[in-house]
Amino acid sequence: MVTIKADEISNIIRERIEQYNREVTIVNTGTVLQVGDGIARIYGLDEVMAGELVEFEEGTIGIALNLESNNVGVVLMGDGLMIQEGSLVKATGKIAQIPVSEAYLGRVINALANPIDGRGKISASESRLIESPAPGIISRRSVYEPLQTGLIAIDSMIPIGRGQRELIIGDRQTGKTAVATDTILNQQGQNVICVYVAIGQKASSVAQVVTSLQERGAMDYTIVVAETADSPATLQYLAPYTGAALAEYFMYREQHTLIIYDDLSKQAQAYRQMSLLLRRPPGREAYPGDVFLFTFTSFRKSR
Repeated sequence: MVTIKADEISNIIRERIEQYNREVTIVNTGTVLQVGDGIARIYGLDEVMAGELVEFEEGTIGIALNLESNNVGVVLMGDGLMIQEGSLVKATGKIAQIPVSEAYLGRVINALANPIDGRGKISASESRLIESPAPGIISRRSVYEPLQTGLIAIDSMIPIGRGQRELIIGDRQTGKTAVATDTILNQQGQNVICVYVAIGQKASSVAQVVTSLQERGAMDYTIVVAETADSPATLQYLAPYTGAALAEYFMYREQHTLIIYDDLSKQAQAYRQMSLLLRRPPGREAYPGDVFLFTFTSFRKSR
């Protein structure tokens, strides 16, 4: 027969009381109503913020873009093939951000700042919001120093200054990318960090640009952000913001930066696809009414 000692029972109860944790964790959760074409509609998530990251039960990350009265429209940052109706979704409380460091120099990454060049992981101890406020007009210094492109016709007739934006317009196969890559090559030895953002291009075209930069030693001061034509629309939409966040990291460390978006029309098309799937009111050529707002945001941050 087992004997029960009162002091042992009291010691066990005392230990359990001492180990009792009174902390309560509140998680903002919801359930999937509908999923497909890179878009998920979520019931719940009452306190989610616009642009907040949400995590699905099977690990996929999404961004809350549409905050409606009875559901939340989320764009998926992945294929989301394992997401099912009724699965659980939780808000992370974080706005989309990426890791940043000088180790990104010479690397090819995607819109999530993950390396895609097969050279291993990139160590980073800091992070930046992909959509942080741009510096005000008063705090910016006026354009006073030229940025040499290496093309005599441009540098002599329509010179570009550091801190200036320049739009490269032209038909297909007229050399727009060549002008951009020549400008990057000409920054060698000029103490300028270059960020080349390839949006919606063929993978072979991006590989050709990277090879050209490597052969001429330009990758030592260049970061390539690439989302090719077969990438989800969400990642093509985020690529310019990722490039801008990396360029801002070096800018705030008092280094000159040059960022090239090639090209923003592909980002606009990706944004149109996302907006139509989210059932936002279409405008001219089915583009949403705020299509120029985010394009202007990219330009304003590139000043």
